[in-house]
Amino acid sequence: MSNEQETENDKTLDEPEPGCSRQDGNPDTHEDQRPKVSVNDLSSIPNGGLRAWFQVVGTFFIFFNTWGILNTFGAYQTYYETGELFVSSSSNISWIGSVQSSLLLILGLATGPLYDAGYFHVLLYSGSLFILLGQMMTSICHEYYQTLLAQGFCIGIGVGLIFIPGVALLSTYFESKLALANGVAAAGSGLGGILYPIIFHRLSRQIGFGWTVRAIGLVILVTLLIPLLVFRVRVLPPNKRKVLDLPAFKEPAYVSFVLGGLLTFISLNIPFFYIQYFAITKKIAADEMGFYLLSIITTGSVFGRVFPNIFATRIGPFNIVFSCTIICGALMFALVNLSSLAGIVVISLLYGFFSGAFVSLPPTCFVRLSPDRSHVGTRMGMGYAVMTVGNLIGTPVAGTILQNQGFNTMWIFGGIMSIAGGLTMMISRNIQVGWKLWVSQ
Repeated sequence: MSNEQETENDKTLDEPEPGCSRQDGNPDTHEDQRPKVSVNDLSSIPNGGLRAWFQVVGTFFIFFNTWGILNTFGAYQTYYETGELFVSSSSNISWIGSVQSSLLLILGLATGPLYDAGYFHVLLYSGSLFILLGQMMTSICHEYYQTLLAQGFCIGIGVGLIFIPGVALLSTYFESKLALANGVAAAGSGLGGILYPIIFHRLSRQIGFGWTVRAIGLVILVTLLIPLLVFRVRVLPPNKRKVLDLPAFKEPAYVSFVLGGLLTFISLNIPFFYIQYFAITKKIAADEMGFYLLSIITTGSVFGRVFPNIFATRIGPFNIVFSCTIICGALMFALVNLSSLAGIVVISLLYGFFSGAFVSLPPTCFVRLSPDRSHVGTRMGMGYAVMTVGNLIGTPVAGTILQNQGFNTMWIFGGIMSIAGGLTMMISRNIQVGWKLWVSQ
């Protein structure tokens, strides 16, 4: 990149926050201070450089404290099943994690347009506050309804406020390297999913549930400070914004991708929520080893959020995401009648790896499905809002199936949903590029 280009980008970065001015904070004044770079001007995108990769670091810790927190719920599910804090059914307990992760997705319906309208830092700071408040309130809960409100709703609102803005920002810094940048950033969710369960498991036996949750809250605070410090808005959006981009639902490629994501989300979290409980209940693994299965599955997801994205630029993000989703379905079928410790460890690693692609690649797919990049946040938010239906009902339905039919039926249900989701997303890819066996899409 030339010095003139770097100087131009730095000037863009130093512009006032969207939605406010340097003098009075009035979004309706001083519009001439908006940068001249268009969000659709791909030639102006840095596609690298120190400042761009700092945004990847910031988004890494957004994933660390959104999907990383959500992927930890399996540890809480196993603890709550013991009845030490409160007594409730598996299905009811899973509603806590289901509400939490569903709010991350459904709030995109609001946060996407707000991001596009220029309220990036408002969303970032308020979301961080909700996450920390919910974590601290969870530490003093002793009843089911209290935990649902604090851990389910409060933390869920927090992660929902910061996720879309943190991910959408990368599309203003990267073009050809966007899939790689998203993959590196999404690895944060895997790392969070490894560290948080280990912290919970180790400390809960030594200092109790309350102080363990507070200690995790301290880690959340420190790691959320990083994106708050490094994030810089490069391109300011247009003055007039649409809350919804409803014509997107007239586009068959967009609709089929969103429907495929909905089906996939029904099954996505079932192993994350129940793999520990399955291994311990069926005596496949001792309590100690069983607890670490969640860390094993998230270890696989760290690599699954990076390596598929490296190949996505050449092979195509749609090809990668639907292939990995179908493989996830096959791995859930492999859990039926499983009794081997080595087998469940291998399946956990592989499921973590292939499910990681579905977490990291949809943002790249939504960029491809958005002809106007100024609508990326809106379209991403609408898509995730629809997908949240699957996420909301998936694990509670799985919990009900577990109670009535057992683990085998639950794994079969998850496998069918995952494969159906992958095939539906493949239709989106074929609508865009034709019904060819393999193209870079």
